[in-house]
Amino acid sequence: MDASSPAAVDETSARYDGWRIVAACFLLATFGWGLGFYGQTVYLAELHRLHGWATSLISAATTFFYLFGAVLVAFISEAMRSFGPRNCLLGGVVAMAAAAALIGEVAAPWQLYAVNALLAFGWAGTSLGVITNTLGLWFDKKRGMAISLALNGASFGGIVGVPLLVAAIGRFGFAGAMMSAAITMLVLMIPVILVFVGRPPGRVGLATDLVAADQPSASRIRAQAFRDVGFLTVSIAFALVLFAQVGFIVHLMSFLDPIIGREHAATAVAVLTAMAALGRVLFSTVIDRLNQRPAAAISFASQAVALAIIINSRNEMVLIAACGLFGFSVGNLITLPALIVQREFDPRSFGVLVSLITAINQITYAFGPGIVGLLRDASGSYALPFYGCIGLELTAAVLIMIRKRPTASR
Repeated sequence: MDASSPAAVDETSARYDGWRIVAACFLLATFGWGLGFYGQTVYLAELHRLHGWATSLISAATTFFYLFGAVLVAFISEAMRSFGPRNCLLGGVVAMAAAAALIGEVAAPWQLYAVNALLAFGWAGTSLGVITNTLGLWFDKKRGMAISLALNGASFGGIVGVPLLVAAIGRFGFAGAMMSAAITMLVLMIPVILVFVGRPPGRVGLATDLVAADQPSASRIRAQAFRDVGFLTVSIAFALVLFAQVGFIVHLMSFLDPIIGREHAATAVAVLTAMAALGRVLFSTVIDRLNQRPAAAISFASQAVALAIIINSRNEMVLIAACGLFGFSVGNLITLPALIVQREFDPRSFGVLVSLITAINQITYAFGPGIVGLLRDASGSYALPFYGCIGLELTAAVLIMIRKRPTASR
């Protein structure tokens, strides 16, 4: 099939080249989240054990990673326009692998910050911004399904990648395990990207038209976005929810451990992660046909209900079930912003706006775990910060329903 021929593009066909891109992005997300997002928990524990550094010092380096990564993510659209999707993905893979290898060798705090800076480049080139921009070049009508399926790699990175990393540390040591992970990423990802990620199809309405002569500049798109009520409600609502979501998930083990024990607490976290993957798969079958703002509001409200149950219950099965309810919408909350942007805004602005929302969200949720921890220490329990998370979820559920204009027909 000649993907560059407009007549050859049929997103509903199983033979369409775009589904190979989905598979490549799934594998990319597995490594990106496994080493970049979930891996941070492993790095904190190992660096503290090896060097005795204060947890706050290592956590500050993690916050630096998220913040610097958010700045880089904001410019992913321009990078892809300048260098193409294949080169951007290759650059992200090489940066992530190099950072993974080096983090096992750090011997001083300044080295940890330097490696986290490199890791931020890898995160920008392997995570949400680059994946949604890449899939936006191959998909229009089935974009929601494509993004949802690809981002299941993020859940897979948490379910499988982190336990494998922990097992490798036990066998080879921290430095050996990180070097092995880096080599595995390079050996698997570079051939996949070189073989599968080629030239996007060209047709009217697809994100490839962003290179057209009348394409507004990225700076102009961003300036207009911050004056658009529809964009502000989407970006603020999802920023609030992801702040609450990440803050809650990072502290979930600490909350559940004294109530139901570490083993059952780990089961609850596993159920949450598995339900995130299941929810994303089920949602992908209908996501392109839904009214996505109400769907987002319902997702926010369901997490608030789950949090209320978790705060007030001491029954093991009820707590695990509530974690499953919370997890069901976790994956979809990183998919929905791109789909709302696709439906409500100029298609030529898709890449820039998705990158901008992703950056805003990342900057916001970078502070979630720290603020939840501070409120917990100040109040003596998790009730206050978790009720605060409920308030943010419900506020976001109202905010997401506010838009400047009706949904544009496509």
